[in-house]
Parts: sequence; structure tokens; C-alpha cells
Amino acid sequence: MTSLLLLSLGLGAVPAFLAAHAPTGRALTIGYVPDAARAHPDAPYVAAERAGVAALGHALVDVRLTGADPRGVASALDGVDALYVAGGSTFALLDALRTSGADAVVAERVRAGLPYIGCSAGSVVAGPSIEPVSLMDDPADAPDLTDLRGLGLTDAVVVPHADGKLPPYPLDLIGRTLARYGPDHELVPLCDDEALLVTGPGWSVVTSG
Repeated sequence: MTSLLLLSLGLGAVPAFLAAHAPTGRALTIGYVPDAARAHPDAPYVAAERAGVAALGHALVDVRLTGADPRGVASALDGVDALYVAGGSTFALLDALRTSGADAVVAERVRAGLPYIGCSAGSVVAGPSIEPVSLMDDPADAPDLTDLRGLGLTDAVVVPHADGKLPPYPLDLIGRTLARYGPDHELVPLCDDEALLVTGPGWSVVTSG
């Protein structure tokens, strides 16, 4: 059964999600996908996010998509108990998924039961399309990306940082995003202390401070 935890920013819901959906009785290994940050690898949030995930106390292994191929990604996923797809540029992330062929591999594994945790861009890309964040992220981060279909693991499109507390995403930008794309997409705006929990066909918004 598909199990996803789609974060806006806070990691507070992750421990309970892993306890409920990942193997118990041994230390966990989390595959960490960093490719959304490839456009801005030295931005402070990149190291801060990884440090936050590492502080949860599980082993982290990088699952890099850029330059990879489907067989390599599949092999990397064989060794993990859950997948964490980090934040950054949604367009860069989808481009890495698509050009490596990892989009099909990841979607297949998650539908087969691999727990998926996304944060910001990693949450958006789990939905049916990344088009609704075109005002929030820069499409120029992936100039050759023309197909904006996401992984399709849920029908909802997360709109992260919806409380407007992060300077790049003020409330007026969130409002314009919802007004422009809301009529054509099932949008779920999330504050930075919230997450979308998807289990099978249903979903709910949970706290994740």
C-alpha cells in the first residue's frame, strides 16, 4: 500500500511515520535524494535539511539521480527502508528524475510499499504535476524540461510554505499560486509545521512542527 509523508518544512511527523510504515526491530537506512538542490548546492538550507534528517538517528545513504540510470537507482533502492526526497528546485528535481529514468523506478517502488518522505520540492513532485509551483520555483533551473507530470503517487499537489513565513514565498505569492492553479488542480496548501499524510487512497493533513 502506498505510504507517503509530504512535508512543507518541519520534520516533526517523520518519526511516527517511520515507526508506522518502516521495518521495526533494527536500525533503519534512509535513502536521501539531494538532487533538488543541484541548482543551489551551497545554499544554507541544503546542509541544514540534511543535518535535520540525520539528527533523527537513522543511517543516511545518498541516492543521487543526476547522471544515474534506472538500474543504478533500482540497486540503490534495494538497500533502503524508506526514501527521503529533499527540497530545493522542483524543476531541477523532476528533471533529474526524468532524465535518469528514476521517475518510473521510484513510483514503482513506492507503490510496492517503499515509504516515501518528501520535503517541499520532494513533496510537490509526488503529485500529478509540478505546474502549480511555476510561480514559486524557477522553470529555468531545468530549461529542457517540458513534461511537467510528477510521479503521480497522489492526486493532490502540495503547495508548501503556505503560511508565507519563508522570505522567498510571501503570502501574496501563495495567494496568486492558489488563484491561478486552483481551478485546474487539487491543491493542498501546507504551512511549514504541517504535512500531508497519504495512506492508500486517502490523505489527511497532520502537524509536523
